[in-house]
Amino acid sequence: MSANSVLLDFSLDPTRISDEVSRKDIVKQCKEHLEKYLPGLKITYDMLTDDGYLCMLTAPGAIVTTIRFFNQGLITINIEYYRAECEAPKVSFEQTRELENNLVQKLKLNHGQSLPTLQRGPLTKYFPTADERVIEYDIDKVLYDKRSDFQKIQIVHSKSLGNMLVLDELQNIAEADLIYTETLMRRGVENYKDKEICILGGGDGALLYELLKESPKHVLMLEIDELVMQACNKYMNSICGDVLERRKAENYEIIVGDCMVYLSKYIKEKRKFDYVFGDLTDIPISDTPTGEIWEFIRSILESSFQVLKPGGKFMTHGNGVSCPESLQMYEEQLAKLSPKVSFTKCSAFVPSFMEEWVFYQVQREMDGAVNV
Repeated sequence: MSANSVLLDFSLDPTRISDEVSRKDIVKQCKEHLEKYLPGLKITYDMLTDDGYLCMLTAPGAIVTTIRFFNQGLITINIEYYRAECEAPKVSFEQTRELENNLVQKLKLNHGQSLPTLQRGPLTKYFPTADERVIEYDIDKVLYDKRSDFQKIQIVHSKSLGNMLVLDELQNIAEADLIYTETLMRRGVENYKDKEICILGGGDGALLYELLKESPKHVLMLEIDELVMQACNKYMNSICGDVLERRKAENYEIIVGDCMVYLSKYIKEKRKFDYVFGDLTDIPISDTPTGEIWEFIRSILESSFQVLKPGGKFMTHGNGVSCPESLQMYEEQLAKLSPKVSFTKCSAFVPSFMEEWVFYQVQREMDGAVNV
């Protein structure tokens, strides 16, 4: 079940909108063409607005259509109705395209565009890219949907990506995303044999599972959200194996708790690691590097380097290549660390993100890393 929205937009000479006779003629012809697909359509309300004109029409079946004129030379047509799961669409995409072409030709409009029907409801199909563009996914069912003390947790099934973890309505990792984990850990580049590793976050278990294949001495994972691990253990074990089930073995341990609390503890104990992974929040999209998330990122960086051995590395994910300003701000934060650090970075196309993602490897400058 879903609320379906059919969206069309057109551009034209602004003088045709400001002229009342012309505007009424456009509404009349739009209504006539819409009636071919929406029988019984009638005008129920119209009004002048500060930026143009709005006309509302209704049709049997609780179909509501709005035609809105913007003085700058834009017309939008929105058709909205409720669609049951077994019900055919009231207006197909083919009909929408036909309607668009007919209106452009009949009304001699400059430009027309129609979008596939947006479906809104309990089955979320739309997630944003890093720079806040909308992508529609081929999601056909929700497997898990709960809210923990920290976030909203969903696991959904995608026909092309497999099961996918969604946190606070942002895609995190899917069964098709091995490239994400392998790029984060730089498989084939970094040597983890006999190393001591700390993962901050990583509740899906994928990073821990893949690192254990590299024969480390010990991996410690600090994850705050128990429900994330329970959900991924049940529905995402193709990427996490049984590590979230067992929680502890000779070469790894998962601790449920705030990673900042444990980092402070390890700093006092002078405990050291060869690698620290920041598998937590992405670099924020913001105008300036201020606010709670940026403060958290700075705290994680500062604390992580206090528990790294000489020559140790901090490994983390950044954001999409479509967000160069935010990536630059993160690199500026790295430049402010003391003692000084150097970094390398790489990127990979992540299937469930549907975009290129940037990953960072950071270490003390004296260790010879080069900024690239």
